[in-house]
Amino acid sequence: MASRRNIPYSRLAVDEDDDYYGNAGRRADPRFDYSPKSLDRIPWKSIALALFLLFLGCLLLLLSYFILSGHMAGESSQGYGLLALGILTFLPADVMFLFQQMRSYNVGVDCFTCSFVLKACVDLRDVSCARIVHALIEKLGYQSNLVLVNALIHLYAICGVMGDAVLLFDKMPQRDVVSWNVMITQLAKEGDVDEAFELFGRMKERNLRSWTAMITGLVHCGKAKEAVRLFVEMEETGLKANEVTVVAVLAACADLGALELGRRIHEYSDESGFKRNVHVCNTLIDMYIKCGCLEAAKVVFEDLKDRTIVSWSAMIQGLAIHGQADEALELFNEMIRMGVKPNEVTFLGILHACSHMGMIKEGREFFASMSRDYNISPQIEHYGCMVDLLSRAGLLQDAYELITSMPIKPNAVIWGSFLGGCRIQKDVEMAEEAMRHLGVLDPLNDGYYIIMSNIYAEAKRWEDAARVRKLMKDRGVKKTPGLSTITIAQATHEFVAGDDNHPQADEIFKRWDKLLEQMKSKGYVPNTSLVVLDIEENEKERYLYRHSEKLALVFGLMNTKAGETIRIMKNLRVCEDCHAAFKDLLFSYNIAVNRSNEMTKVLKRSAASVGLRLPDAYRP
Repeated sequence: MASRRNIPYSRLAVDEDDDYYGNAGRRADPRFDYSPKSLDRIPWKSIALALFLLFLGCLLLLLSYFILSGHMAGESSQGYGLLALGILTFLPADVMFLFQQMRSYNVGVDCFTCSFVLKACVDLRDVSCARIVHALIEKLGYQSNLVLVNALIHLYAICGVMGDAVLLFDKMPQRDVVSWNVMITQLAKEGDVDEAFELFGRMKERNLRSWTAMITGLVHCGKAKEAVRLFVEMEETGLKANEVTVVAVLAACADLGALELGRRIHEYSDESGFKRNVHVCNTLIDMYIKCGCLEAAKVVFEDLKDRTIVSWSAMIQGLAIHGQADEALELFNEMIRMGVKPNEVTFLGILHACSHMGMIKEGREFFASMSRDYNISPQIEHYGCMVDLLSRAGLLQDAYELITSMPIKPNAVIWGSFLGGCRIQKDVEMAEEAMRHLGVLDPLNDGYYIIMSNIYAEAKRWEDAARVRKLMKDRGVKKTPGLSTITIAQATHEFVAGDDNHPQADEIFKRWDKLLEQMKSKGYVPNTSLVVLDIEENEKERYLYRHSEKLALVFGLMNTKAGETIRIMKNLRVCEDCHAAFKDLLFSYNIAVNRSNEMTKVLKRSAASVGLRLPDAYRP
């Protein structure tokens, strides 16, 4: 029977210190208004819920009494046990208790009983009880019951004993599509996407859930390109995507910058009635932001009626990374006015906005308000934003003190942010301190060595720069080649630095030389200080001219019409020289170079608007 503390109080409740039976003035109290209008104020739903829980408790007590007292036996007792287990489906702990009592009193157990208990084991993540039920299934001869065996595989997988799940799957004499789907889903969640894909290839019958599970697994494992290919293959079979499929494919489009496919999925989503699905809309916002279409993201956000904290946080972060920090702060204030409580992700966006605009005072205030006003403990990412903010503003000592006083052990990202600030401030000594920690925390990250080498080079300390390069070689650290991708007419083209393998390579180089002459006539000067190699000045210039994003840009200019948007995705930072070169291109093109989750504000000159996604280390 439910205790009093579990029954919600209503507005008719009497205070504990009231003299309930002796208060003569009780009927004058407005809480005890018995007029007909007062009926409208009675919380009938709360009363009905309390009565239902009371009835349920009494019914279960009665059933348990009949089952366990010996008044019922055989099939009758088993039937009442099933009824009790069914009622208790949403109370897994009570299911387990009643199941144990049924076994103690030798009450018959069948496949339906086992299914109820397995469901409770899933809710409780109780693998030990699952093994008991598994043994019982074997004993009763239910090994061929696909529902039970599939439930066992699912249970073992989510409890972290994937080996048992695989063993049971391999022993199954026959499998249905659910068996395959369960294994594919759980293997993908465990990160074993290759084995999941191997199982997917062996399936003779695939349904929508099979395709969706595999696509989702590929996206989660960072294989967005493979996920998109699989989606296209699924479409060719005639299957129509559901909301879950749409969310997975949109996430892949966001990672790839595949705007055209993302727009097509958006259109399909609206036609399929998914426009009000908040998960789909949130993913659309994220996709448009990462593809550089902030206005499209705003439209989706404004049309979304049932916004969640995910919706607000995504939009705030989008505004921040697109350089619209003021709008991000305004949206945050609007969210607070509407009574929506910010979470950790929301504050990441706000702190990023403050860092982008150099708003030190505001950033410190937001950081303090997390724990003070919202009881949110800052995580390593929030400290990273603060280190980034302070170091870029020239407050390297403050940033260093924050790092050394953190309640969380600083990781490589924290020291990497500090190293980036040291480069901006040209502080070699502080940079060496950061590099000392990075050499221990992340010794194989080529980016940190390159930044440190560049810091030495800018300080004309060539021997130290060469020493860092030698250290990279000795440790087997290889520089990640810059890779830029551009999609033209639904075909994706990839460029690496100095790439001469593209079919139009000769034409691209000639076109760049012509552009270079025009840019130099307008004041563009190559920033050869970025090249730390000990080579002649003209060789340094040639080295800069062959950066992958420049090649992708020229290819885009050659294959698009005036006024069209050129979108380039890059795996590494956009260098300062490429940023300057793109700003100096005064053509009627919209140019967006995207990298990770960073983008500068749109820079408008004459008839052109050039938007670059610039990494923090190179942000003006």
